[in-house]
Amino acid sequence: MPFIKNIETKMKMALWIAITSMVTAIIIVIIALSYTTKMITSERKHIYVLDKNIPLVAVNADMDNYKKVEYKTAVETFHQFFFTLPPDDKFIESQMQKAMYLVDASGVAQYNTLKEKGYFTNLIATNSVSTLVADSVLIDMNSGHFIYYGKQKIQRPSMITIRSLITEGYLIDQPVKTDSNPYGVLITNWKIIENKDLQNETQKLF
Repeated sequence: MPFIKNIETKMKMALWIAITSMVTAIIIVIIALSYTTKMITSERKHIYVLDKNIPLVAVNADMDNYKKVEYKTAVETFHQFFFTLPPDDKFIESQMQKAMYLVDASGVAQYNTLKEKGYFTNLIATNSVSTLVADSVLIDMNSGHFIYYGKQKIQRPSMITIRSLITEGYLIDQPVKTDSNPYGVLITNWKIIENKDLQNETQKLF
């Protein structure tokens, strides 16, 4: 009997060792699969860009950060086209054409509104130069909503006016990038929230 009990004890011990080993192996496999999945997901968020066409040298960039920079650049470029204008009707028309490639019909509506108010005609008639400097661009990557904050400077022969500019809109990725829209991003539902004078400085005429 003691001999049989000893055999049973050893068999139970062997069974527990086998079960424990199996459970441990399963846990190790799950951890390994989880880590591998995480690594693959992380790698898919990166792009590799050849540096100066040299295939041995690559720059690794995070896709999320890259996309946010691309969005910001698209927004800033559009506003530069739209608000940085000299008193030259042909140049203004050229700038507006470039801007319209980056925005939907809402941009055309804003352009027509300013045109009806005589904004562009006034720039030419008063020999004024409009320039724009971006303060910041806030972008919600989940919704694509952005808010642009900038300072507009309108320089006339007799006066310099500084205006605050705040606009908002949404960003939509386009399936194809073109020479006219190298960012592959379209601004939609764009509108001017604020564009008011902050200060006026009289210039001396000699």
